[in-house]
Amino acid sequence: MFTAFWVAYASFLLPSAVRAAAQYNMVKEYAGESFFDDWTFYNNADNLTHGNVNFLGNKDAFHDNLAFTNDAGNAVMKVDNTTQLKFGQNRNSVRLSTKDQFTVGSVWVADILHVPYGCSVWSAFWSSAPTWPVGGEIDTFEAVNQDPMGHMGLHTNPGCTHSSNAVQSSTLINSTDCSIDANSNQGCIITNPSPASYGEAFANAGGGVYVTEFAIDGISIWFFNRTTLPSSLQGNVSTIDTATLGIPVANWPADDCAVNEFFQPQEIVFDITLCGDYAGAASVFYQTCTGVCYNDYVLGDPSFYNTAYFEVSYLRVYGEPGELTVIQPSSGVRSVGLGRFATPALVLGSLLALVWAL
Repeated sequence: MFTAFWVAYASFLLPSAVRAAAQYNMVKEYAGESFFDDWTFYNNADNLTHGNVNFLGNKDAFHDNLAFTNDAGNAVMKVDNTTQLKFGQNRNSVRLSTKDQFTVGSVWVADILHVPYGCSVWSAFWSSAPTWPVGGEIDTFEAVNQDPMGHMGLHTNPGCTHSSNAVQSSTLINSTDCSIDANSNQGCIITNPSPASYGEAFANAGGGVYVTEFAIDGISIWFFNRTTLPSSLQGNVSTIDTATLGIPVANWPADDCAVNEFFQPQEIVFDITLCGDYAGAASVFYQTCTGVCYNDYVLGDPSFYNTAYFEVSYLRVYGEPGELTVIQPSSGVRSVGLGRFATPALVLGSLLALVWAL
């Protein structure tokens, strides 16, 4: 009786112990002249997705104006659009990730006015744990070539899937298995149904705002254009309540993808590569483009890349009140222990151990 009572009591407590709060306070902002202060530039050829680019370090990127703050105070990250290359050369570009990592129980909001697009272009705004694929990947925005719309997705170790019970507005479900071992690491992908979620249409609409909620009970992504942006996201808001945002475009509830099992604290990333494993794959490239990805575009007229840039007004990160949200590089933290990331079984075992000790 005694044991059964405490097991039931512990189980009753668990939902409130692991349920994500809807209210978040701002803990980090990247904006204006200081936007680039806390980022790491990859500074290497694209040996990750095999694109035909050299990712520049911060000094070279700033010197070559591939990363800068424009007169409007917005951060710009772009592909070189002036250099005529010779065969065998790659085009310069940028890939940068936040020095800090952000824990489960955080939200990031990005106001983006322009995303890179065009044949051969593969651009993304996303996040991952430093030990990828352990720790997972969240793609808030990704698109290639002349796709009509952008998409969202997760990449994880085997065992995480997109739930049939997901509450989301998009019905364009490309794939449901998030495993990196399935379908050539396609991930569990949801297409953003908005015709202004990528390319020229996105730019002409003045861009939009992406919201990613990285919560213990699931991962959700919202997209708003300028006419649908809720009042709770307008202005320099220091707190947000995700309950005011309506139904997300994409949702991966924890019932089929346990967030505390498949995800660790995330670094946020902007990158632009060319061709590579995705945009350059024949089955993808020829859906919207003609010619040869490298020969006709990377080596072609540099003005092909006049539209291959991000312009970002701000990126803000919010966390649950009273919880650790920001893990700084000096802390050396790369894993989590018993706490808000603990599995229910582990929490239950610890509660029972406490009961028996009493």
